[in-house]
Amino acid sequence: MASAEAHSAHNYHPLPIVVASADGAWMTDVEGRRYLDMLAGYSALNFGHGNRRLIDAAKAQLDRVTLTSRAFHHDRFAEFCTRLAELCGKEMVLPMNTGAEAVETAVKTARKWGYQVKGVPDGRAKIVVAAGNFHGRTTTVISFSTDEEARADFGPYTPGFEIVPYGDLEALRAAVTDDTVAVLIEPIQGEAGVLVPPAGYLPGVRELTRERGVLFIADEIQSGLGRTGRTFACEHEGVVPDVYLLGKALGGGVVPVSAVVADADVLGVFKPGEHGSTFGGNPLACAVGLEVVDMLSTGEFQQRATELGEHLHAELRLLAGAGTVTEVRGRGLWAGVDIAPSYGTGREISEKLMEKGVLVKDTHGSTIRIAPPLVISKEDLDWGLAQLRDVLS
Repeated sequence: MASAEAHSAHNYHPLPIVVASADGAWMTDVEGRRYLDMLAGYSALNFGHGNRRLIDAAKAQLDRVTLTSRAFHHDRFAEFCTRLAELCGKEMVLPMNTGAEAVETAVKTARKWGYQVKGVPDGRAKIVVAAGNFHGRTTTVISFSTDEEARADFGPYTPGFEIVPYGDLEALRAAVTDDTVAVLIEPIQGEAGVLVPPAGYLPGVRELTRERGVLFIADEIQSGLGRTGRTFACEHEGVVPDVYLLGKALGGGVVPVSAVVADADVLGVFKPGEHGSTFGGNPLACAVGLEVVDMLSTGEFQQRATELGEHLHAELRLLAGAGTVTEVRGRGLWAGVDIAPSYGTGREISEKLMEKGVLVKDTHGSTIRIAPPLVISKEDLDWGLAQLRDVLS
């Protein structure tokens, strides 16, 4: 930790633990102490650490070919794009690497679609986003962030975005103009504290965007791929957006894999040479991503997140009833827990849990986020919750 402090830029504030190995829902530090992972890499590790199916798929591909660049075809690309498109009920996939790259790609897609298909005058395209959003940390993405810690001192900022309150359909309606090309929102805001919008909001967004000829882009990078008990969080309200943004769990915690998924009338605006990524859609990423798609196609992980999630939220509501927690939010195996101020900050509670062998992460001062791997056992989940109760007692 001292060496990291001396030789790495201070862009994160990690808990004081040095992980050396991990398996399933458990991590082991350099001194041999085990910790229950209740964060799962911000949902990148939905299928657990060292998942054998994913590791075996990666190992098999490592012996064949790992990178061709998109200068050439490779034998895993078409199958990955086809299967992922089928999982999403869409026609086309544009693979990238990180979640932020997927968001940037979506911004470019929406603008190009707006000019070429909708007929917005050049240079006037607007994208409406929600306050409290977290879509990444690139210069363009932080330009429409309301988090000053992520935004301050990185200007000048990219124009073309309108920010409205999250969950406020009337504010969204007022913000959409003839120059609006897309509405970009998270179905559940993760970094903001696992905020679930009011019932009817997502269907309202879908109806409004259809009425006004605007793309509905759902950032499911953290909420998607099984975390909430459905393949996509939008499904809880029967909503199908025009564009899905996927990442994190798509790479199984093995390699970075992200994607923009939509129909041909949206992604078809791209022509060769207009966008790209050397590593986007590489053979190793496609091999792992294909295995993720196969695993999700059975519904097993979605069902597990539903059942364990119901148990998780029932137990957390008991804490709220006892007054140690002021609010619990979330869906499936994902929760934002606001700690009563008298019990400490989110960071302090995270550190106390770490001392007891449980790993979570704080956000926005008083909140801790709980998002264990979907493979966690009920017994381990109960043990982790018991440590939380003990810390708050």
